Amino acid sequence: MPILCAAVVTATLLLAHRLVPNALGNLGSLIEAFLPWLVLAVPALLALAAVRRSLLGLAAALLPLAAWLIPFGGHLLPRDTPAAGLIAMQHNVSDENPDPAGTARALLAAHPDLVALEELLPSAAPAYASVLDAELPFHTVQGTVALWSRFPLSAAAAADIRPHDLGPDWNRGLRAVAHTPSGDIAVFVAHLPSVRITAGGFRSARRDEAAGKLGALIAAEPIPRLIVLGDLNTTVDDRGLRPIASSTTPLPADFAFTWPAAAPVARIDQVLTRSMRVTRLRALPPTASDHRPLAAEIGF
Repeated sequence: MPILCAAVVTATLLLAHRLVPNALGNLGSLIEAFLPWLVLAVPALLALAAVRRSLLGLAAALLPLAAWLIPFGGHLLPRDTPAAGLIAMQHNVSDENPDPAGTARALLAAHPDLVALEELLPSAAPAYASVLDAELPFHTVQGTVALWSRFPLSAAAAADIRPHDLGPDWNRGLRAVAHTPSGDIAVFVAHLPSVRITAGGFRSARRDEAAGKLGALIAAEPIPRLIVLGDLNTTVDDRGLRPIASSTTPLPADFAFTWPAAAPVARIDQVLTRSMRVTRLRALPPTASDHRPLAAEIGF
């Protein structure tokens, strides 16, 4: 029965997506990047079952819904969260942003303690600084990524996450140490390479190589408390982020989609921690960028 077969396949993909190989056009990573949206198979299967007047089809259509609720059902439930030790914000501001100052004011409205920016053009940096410096007086800019902080920063430097086939002018990573009242925190800001969906499949080799390099830096970081802020160009379900996710703490059950800004379907912007816990994630209203800002409440 086609409905039953489609329901079983969808449920299997939801619960066993790691078994889908990447050998064929990175199909496994592509499915994982949009994993929550497999639930759209449910209304399609219900409609088909209704047209065919099949009670078995109606029952079968609920199978992927049950499978979806296992990883994602908690995202729909209200919950209490403890008071945040700090608020960290991540935003790809877009190198075509026509209103840097307005974007910076929107970020400050969330009262963040740390703000990471990507696609920061040298010509736009003064506009961001003119607004952010008022509340976040410490900052560092390395290439096209930057970090503003309420706390003093030290040891700020570029972090080498460059894929092997890109030149030395490609600089989209940094590391700094934030000296907070609760102790030092190593902060990484990263903008991993973009991915492409082509006729040959899901192209993510550069992103995966950069993720491996960032994961190695995180694993070698001597400071126990660590935050990774960045546009990682995929979701945390994607196995391409395994080198990073394996060294950081699991995230709370929040969708918090950030891209594209007009109608977000995925959270490709991330705030990840080690020896701390993100207790809440929020995608904020859109700015003049093609990404929405992501605010993370973090407990020590």
